[in-house]
Amino acid sequence: MSGHSHWATIKHKKGAIDARRGKLWSKLSRAIIVAAKSGGGDPSMNLKLRYAIDKAREVSMPKDNIERAIKRGTGELEGVTYENITYEGYATNGVAVYVETLSDNRNRTGSEIKNVFTRNGGSLAEPGAVAWSVRPGRSGKPS
Repeated sequence: MSGHSHWATIKHKKGAIDARRGKLWSKLSRAIIVAAKSGGGDPSMNLKLRYAIDKAREVSMPKDNIERAIKRGTGELEGVTYENITYEGYATNGVAVYVETLSDNRNRTGSEIKNVFTRNGGSLAEPGAVAWSVRPGRSGKPS
């Protein structure tokens, strides 16, 4: 028997489900904000935004949350500003690593990435040091 109160069991299960749903909705909201910021707020003209909205609808995200995220992305509403940041570095044995991040705080993200590299025996590189080797369409094999 899990306890004496049936309501307590329901409350704990509902709380866990709501927490998971909220975390997923926040993630999808960030994706919508970034897509709207990069390509505009019209889903018919912005494919990335359309895909983000479709994913949000698949998990039953409310329409007003979606519209609010689009307005934040286009600048109509105040909110947190997310930006794409790329880092380049070398892991152990000289393996090139190209890291793409989405963050609201450039300084915190930079220190976290640097910490991960140094903790695992790698190092950050200068911008462009790794990017030349990961261009789209390049096979990665030496010619």
